[in-house]
Parts: sequence; C-alpha cells; structure tokens
Amino acid sequence: MNTRVLRIELRRSVAPWAGALVLAGALTVMELLDGGWGTGTTAWTAQWTPLALWTRGLLFYLWPLAVGLGALQGLRDHRSKMSELLATTSRPAWHRAATLAGTVSVTLASAFAILVLVGGVQVLAHTEYTHLGWLPISLVGAFSLVAGAVLGMGVGRTLPSPLTPPLLTMVAFAFTALMHGPLGQTQTTTADGFPVAEPTQISLLSPVVADVSDALVTLSASVHVGQTAWLLGLAVTGFALLVAATPRIRLLALTPVLAGAAIALLVLPSDPRRMFVLDEAAAKPVCDGPVCVTTTHQDRLAGLAAPGKEALRLLHGALGGEAPVSVRENTAVQPKGSTPRWSRDTVLFDFDDDIIAAARGEDLTKALVAKGLVPGCTPVGWFSYGEEDVAQIVAAGWVLGDLGSLPSGQSAGLRHEIDAQARAVWKGFRALPRAEQLKRIHAMRAAALSCEGSTLDALKGGASR
Repeated sequence: MNTRVLRIELRRSVAPWAGALVLAGALTVMELLDGGWGTGTTAWTAQWTPLALWTRGLLFYLWPLAVGLGALQGLRDHRSKMSELLATTSRPAWHRAATLAGTVSVTLASAFAILVLVGGVQVLAHTEYTHLGWLPISLVGAFSLVAGAVLGMGVGRTLPSPLTPPLLTMVAFAFTALMHGPLGQTQTTTADGFPVAEPTQISLLSPVVADVSDALVTLSASVHVGQTAWLLGLAVTGFALLVAATPRIRLLALTPVLAGAAIALLVLPSDPRRMFVLDEAAAKPVCDGPVCVTTTHQDRLAGLAAPGKEALRLLHGALGGEAPVSVRENTAVQPKGSTPRWSRDTVLFDFDDDIIAAARGEDLTKALVAKGLVPGCTPVGWFSYGEEDVAQIVAAGWVLGDLGSLPSGQSAGLRHEIDAQARAVWKGFRALPRAEQLKRIHAMRAAALSCEGSTLDALKGGASR
C-alpha cells in the first residue's frame, strides 16, 4: 500500500475515527477515572507487565467498539451502490479488501501502541526494572483490535444492513461479558472452604485480561500462542467474507475461525494456575544482607534495608532463637480464597500490604516487626479488619516497649476503633509477669503462622483453637 492510497483510504474510511475513539476512550479511563489501575505496585504506570495487562483489560469495551466500527466500514460498497461496478473492474477484489483492511488495521494498532507508549513513558519514570516480557501481552492486544475490525468488515459486507454494526457491537460486548462471567468462570470452593470463581479455558478466547492483582504475575506462553491462533482465525474469516462473492465461498470462509478455535482450545491451558504464572525473572531476589526484594522492586531496597535489619534486631532481642533471620518480599502465587502460607524464619511482606505501603523509616520498622509476629491470615484476594489488626498493634508494642498505632490506609474512624481495642488488651497484657507475656506471644505467633486459631485469644490467655 503506497502513501497516496493510504491517504485516500484515510479520507474515505472510518479508520481515523476508529483510532481516535479507541485512543481517546482508553486514555479517558486510565488517566481521568479512579480504579485499581491507578494505585499500588500494580498500577498501569508502575511496572511494564501491569501496564500491558491493564491495557488488555480495556479491551472489554474497546474490542466490541472495533468490531462495530469494522462492520460500519464493511457497509461502504453497499451504501455507495457500487458493488456491481467494482466487480467489473480489473483490480482484484482481494486487493481492494487488503487496502481497506490494512488502513483500518494500521490505525487501530497505532492507537493501541500510542496508549501503551503513554503508559510506558510513565513506567520509565517509576521503575528501574526494564524487560520485554510484557511485549507479547500488548502485541496480542493490538492484534485483537485488528482481528475484530476485519471480522466486523467481513460481516458488514455479508449482511449489508444498517442494523448490522450496532447488533454486531452488542454481540461482541455480550461475548466479552459472558467470557468473564457465568460462561467463562466456574464456581468452586477452596480447600479452606471459601467460595471462589476460577477462569475456565474458554474464557481465554476473549482478548480481555482480568484485573491485575500481583505485579509479579504474567500470562503464560501457551496463552499467547492459543489466543494468537484464535485471533488469526477470526481475522482470516473476516477477510475471506470481505472478498467472498458467492454463498458457497462465504460458507467456506467460516473454516479458518473454526480451525483457529480448535487449535486454541488444544493449546490454551485449562488449569487456572497455568494461565497466570509467576514471572521468574521479575521475582528474582535482590538483597542487602538479610533483607531482600524482587528485581521488579529493586529500586525500593535502599529504603527497606535499614528498617528491615532493625526489625530483625528487635525481634531477635524479644524472641531470641525463635526470631526470624531474614526479611523478604513475598513471591508466592496462591489462588484467590486460599489461606496464606508463612515462614517462621522469614518475615514475608508485600509492598501493597496496608501497613507496609503507608510506612517509611521507623514506621516501616514497626510494620515489619508486626508482620514478623502476626503476618495475617486473611484469604488471598480478600480484605478484612479486626482481631489480627489488634494483635499486630499489641505485639509490635511489646517488642518496641511502647504501644502505638501502626501505619495504615484505613479510615480514621476504623483506625480509632482498632486502636481503642488494642489499648484495652494492652492494659491487661502489660500487667502480666514477663514470663507469661512471652508465653502468650509465642502462642499468638504459633496461631498466626499456622493460620489455625485466634491470635487475639492467644494474647488474652485463651485457647488458640
């Protein structure tokens, strides 16, 4: 396609409008609206992999839009009443179709690339860790817009009705909704009895990616390959419908999409734990003595090293040989609803943990002491406040010799209520002999590390069930 033809098609087609709508809509959501994509270590501007995954999440709305705009473009020949005239020209039908599809595809892919570029510039300012592992995620996202638009063009030419674009947009939107709803998820119960919804293999036929919950998690290679095969089938079917002249050829045009679906279902993983996997390179530890973070967050090691070492010193002075000997960022990838697993020898933490995220300097030392004694047993992906928060405050106060609030992003009212409960427990706990205090601290920590029993009951002298 030469430059002159491209300029003509840009003036005559919906390509520039399609690109503008996709880019403007995506940037409006990511930059102006509040959501999970804007905060923490998984923000779309914090790291490369979250950037790629969050922009893929936008396809929930952008992909149906691309399909509908493609269908609108597919009506062009019918609206101009030139179908018979074009059929008599010497220029092959596939050549005209390739020019049109290529123009729209380049525009949509460019819009998606600009979106990633806007986020990428901000990522460069926020992290020292650069890699190319995110690139396949974004490439499949851009290809999904291209495949959706080409499919829409083919359907629009095959069914040249003014109702085709809006109806096809609704069908595409319903498809993405179902893939991330009842059709693409299965309800199950974890080993600990918590109800959760897990994605099924068929959900991966959608170009949309679920919300990003961990900066160290990425899509597996088999997901990239399977989704590419499926999208390639959609694109080839759309192009075949765009050039088909007889009902028989239109029927044969369905072969690629069926073949793509079959190949995809053979390649795509069926186990949720093989869909989203740990990025081994990103999770590689970077250490300063006994304090370690992942490569992804290596720029935060300088601010963590001194508080981490001080927390270990304080814990050793309080617990002796029972104290943990290292501080490490938690890299475990556990299913939602599962009970966290903790180590007796290591203080495991997450930069998105409520008391860690809000802490600096001495507050960070206090937070790490609290995590070393009461790491927390809230199921993965869930949020709760209550007994464990009280136990953390009392335990940290026991080690530091003075009760005080822990850093937190909780509301002032909730923080005041938890602090009041902690003061009541602390008053009775401090009146006990030192030996009894140590006994209860050990019982509390045993309950906290095993996630069996109540840490607060242990502090109060009750059975830790």
